[in-house]
Amino acid sequence: MRQLLHISDIHFGRHHLPQLSAAVLAMVEERSPDLVVISGDLTHRAKASEFQAARAFVDCLTVPSLVVPGNHDVPMYRFWERIARPYGAYRRYFSPDMEPEYEDDLMVVLGLNTAFNWTHKDGMIRRPRLRQLAARLRAVPSDKYKLVVAHHQLVPPPRYETQRVLTNAVEMVEVLAEGGVDMVLSGHLHQTWIGNTEAYYPGGRHQVLLLHAGTTTTVRGRGIEKGQNSCNWVSLDGRHIEIRHLMWHPQQKTFAERSRHLFPRHLGFLDGSDGFERLKGLDAGVALGPATTAADGPPAAPWAPPRVVG
Repeated sequence: MRQLLHISDIHFGRHHLPQLSAAVLAMVEERSPDLVVISGDLTHRAKASEFQAARAFVDCLTVPSLVVPGNHDVPMYRFWERIARPYGAYRRYFSPDMEPEYEDDLMVVLGLNTAFNWTHKDGMIRRPRLRQLAARLRAVPSDKYKLVVAHHQLVPPPRYETQRVLTNAVEMVEVLAEGGVDMVLSGHLHQTWIGNTEAYYPGGRHQVLLLHAGTTTTVRGRGIEKGQNSCNWVSLDGRHIEIRHLMWHPQQKTFAERSRHLFPRHLGFLDGSDGFERLKGLDAGVALGPATTAADGPPAAPWAPPRVVG
């Protein structure tokens, strides 16, 4: 059994909520997951002080962690730095490794950097990096869980404003499916939801589970999580992936379970749906996925088609 805590978009800076980062540290201390995954946007404006605060937070974790950068970790308004040294502050004040890996006898977790200086908020992964990823995945034994962490989304979220997916998303899906990846953990949109690659890129391939975290420690929850904070607890038992969606309860001052979702490994989705699950037992309109079934067709949320670059 392996247990992971998935947090994202912690945004140290003007919008950060210190009491929530303290609550995350307390939860890690109490529950002791095997790994904490942070899927990008450590800072608000990629300032040295913000990276230093993020570094101090991660150093307080009592278990291993895997962290990737997000678009907010590249300077936006410091233009010359954005052009010449987009990762300079990240590497100097947080970590020189922007694509870390974690491996044990049950799982391999691979970090990908999808934040680039000219993509602004949109993400990108280049084809040479995809070829490297494909080779790395081939080297992983098939009995191990294969997890990938990237900040940006591969498919558009339900019930959300128009959003582009990361550049070369289709090519990345091909690599993930061919490589037998079990799940991708992402953030970026400050809203939790679950999907799968075959729902948006049907082709009879291996289905890759897509798990997005909301913003865990800022005031900037969006979409159906506007004004809310969330994270995900993931359990791997060798045969299944169990996801528990945790929401912050201000009155109780804790992250409490809001819903639970169980997926058999490599066998698609339990309910035979189109790949999106709705949260169970919540108020109307609060959902991880669209209120549609396979018979309803694709979700109606507008989105821009993927772009392809070399």
